[in-house]
Amino acid sequence: MMKMKAENIGLDYGQHTALQNISFQLEGNKIYGLLGRNGAGKTSLLSIVASFQEQTTGTLTVLEQAPFENAEIMQQVVFAYNKDYKEESDQVKNLLAGIAKYRPNFDMEYAQHLLARFKIPQDKKMKQLSKGMQAAVDAVIGLASNAPVTIFDEIYAGMDAPTRTIFYEELLKSQERFPRMILMSTHLVSEMEYLFDEVLILHKGTMILHEAYEELISKGVTVTGRVEDVEVFVQPMRQLNTQQLGGTKAVMVYGDLSEQQYKEAARRGLEIGPIALQDLFIYLTEEGND
Repeated sequence: MMKMKAENIGLDYGQHTALQNISFQLEGNKIYGLLGRNGAGKTSLLSIVASFQEQTTGTLTVLEQAPFENAEIMQQVVFAYNKDYKEESDQVKNLLAGIAKYRPNFDMEYAQHLLARFKIPQDKKMKQLSKGMQAAVDAVIGLASNAPVTIFDEIYAGMDAPTRTIFYEELLKSQERFPRMILMSTHLVSEMEYLFDEVLILHKGTMILHEAYEELISKGVTVTGRVEDVEVFVQPMRQLNTQQLGGTKAVMVYGDLSEQQYKEAARRGLEIGPIALQDLFIYLTEEGND
């Protein structure tokens, strides 16, 4: 089983601390969502996992080995991100052929299928493609490499909505075909949350949360009903957001509700609904909630 363990990872760039005391353990063929606002440290952390750089402090192991400058482990990790292709004169098909030589699990037939789905002309030079098509090629590389650890760092940037939808569809199909550990970073949560098995949230260079997706979203609810009843019911709770329309109020709260509280809500005629991961993410990473 694929395992990855980070213990007290820190990363400094001169006087700037990008990451501090990052610890987590990942196991199995799951899709992990790494969430964080811009500048939270997502790319810094993923570049350490991909051996693009070494942490300043702490330890990282993949299959109980340190990945940095470890050829055996590095071959099992692919890091897909939006590269700069403005000087790249290789045709798409030649670029993929070159990558396939260094990726033992690369599936060229599957890569061709993906290129067709994304409508990417194989004979065009990379620098001639639009930003969206270049991003799609990066996604093809990540998916078709079939690496046991596959990282997508905000790979959707530049893609339009239909292209992103194709990417999400193919990601799930690919995971079913060739199960692996997938790490996906994003600060755009709403359209991607259904992909995640587990969620990690980075905020200002520290890990503030790591939980199974289903457990995490079950910790928040929306309480809707008459203004007076809602206000009394949510008064002792951790409130995330409030909306009011006329005599009706809806309040998002964070924390598990007891059986007694559910009964109390029913008695007051209040409606209890689910909360979106994006709402939780926004609240947990807001200024003042550190």
